[in-house]
Amino acid sequence: MSIKPESSLWLVGRYLKDRLKILLAFGLFILLFFLVYLLYNLPWEAALYGALLCLCAGTVFGAYDLYQYVQKHQKLSLLRQAVAYGLEQLPEPQSLAELDYRELLEHLYQDKTALISKQDRQFSDMLSYYTMWAHQIKTPIAAMRLLLQTESRSSAGQLEQELFKIEQYVEMVLHYLRMESMSADLLLKEVPLYPLVSQCVKKYSILFIQKKIRLQMEPFSLTALTDEKWLSFVIEQLLSNALKYTDAGGSVAVYPHPNKPRALVIEDTGIGIKAEDIPRIFERGFTGYNGRMDKKSTGIGLFLCRQITSRLGHDIEIQSQVGRGTRVTLDLNREELSPE
Repeated sequence: MSIKPESSLWLVGRYLKDRLKILLAFGLFILLFFLVYLLYNLPWEAALYGALLCLCAGTVFGAYDLYQYVQKHQKLSLLRQAVAYGLEQLPEPQSLAELDYRELLEHLYQDKTALISKQDRQFSDMLSYYTMWAHQIKTPIAAMRLLLQTESRSSAGQLEQELFKIEQYVEMVLHYLRMESMSADLLLKEVPLYPLVSQCVKKYSILFIQKKIRLQMEPFSLTALTDEKWLSFVIEQLLSNALKYTDAGGSVAVYPHPNKPRALVIEDTGIGIKAEDIPRIFERGFTGYNGRMDKKSTGIGLFLCRQITSRLGHDIEIQSQVGRGTRVTLDLNREELSPE
């Protein structure tokens, strides 16, 4: 492998630093050689000739040692990624110190492997538990919904709205846990967006009715290469935010972007987002001014939206103005998927 000129100077300097003791010892030997000739009054020509021979031999040996030094450094540099999967490709130790370092690496690698295995088991157990919890809690939720049908109309509406929020939080827990293994759960296909959005809107119809918020959506012929289940979750979260922060009598509009192909817009006439909060709204746990006012915001919904759209190869952009509403653009035109 060729070395860049600036890298060569650095390697030579590093080599001289690592071999400094040997070079000093070599210089000391030459001085002793001259000292002996001086003490015995021997001809200087012989001493210089012998020193020159030693210098030539030392230069040849040093050049070969530098070559091996550089080759070993380059090989170890290439193995920095491979060593995460095992230590079999490491070069054989050439000295006792290298053998000690090799054994130390093996010990650390075994500890790392055991720790990763333990964390994987813990995460798997946690995922199994919360998945079971989410499915079990759906039973009392269904029972509560049946009981609500026997309640008076005045109290049933508010109770049904709170019950719907519980269902939302359950779905959020499931998607949050499953997001780590999202790549194994993807089913990409060409999805017509109008039926998908209509289904999401129907799910939130109770909130539209309770808060008297108008829906502005005309049929449109827009499709996208995506995963229907994960994209539905994103749209539901965006609709949920729009309804949460839009007062009674406001409106929520869903329509294709006029200038971007395969882009969907969800726009509301709500309270809007402060300009200083917009750069951070996709961060985990960030609630901003609106979230602090609401007291119940978790700061997870938009974080999940950004993570999911990124892994689907899509993009999400938010524009907002305080007092005038928020406009969310889902750009579904990307083709590359994120492996993270």
